[in-house]
Amino acid sequence: MSEITLTLPDDLASEAKKMGLFNPTLAASIFRAELRKRRTNRFFSVLDQIADDSDPMSEEEVMAEVRAAREERKRRRK
Repeated sequence: MSEITLTLPDDLASEAKKMGLFNPTLAASIFRAELRKRRTNRFFSVLDQIADDSDPMSEEEVMAEVRAAREERKRRRK
């Protein structure tokens, strides 16, 4: 378990405390939601880059990539 310290403006901290927001379970939930959102955004950003940067591969190119990946996997097993 990790402990964090936040520096907040006094008015924000006061209101958050009154509303019961200084709660480890709630903070963990907020961090998880933000991480999930950022991972999703990064995933779609990568998909957009792939779509923008590449022309469709021919069947021969796909098969060459598959063969290369298999060879690499065999090499790593040794």
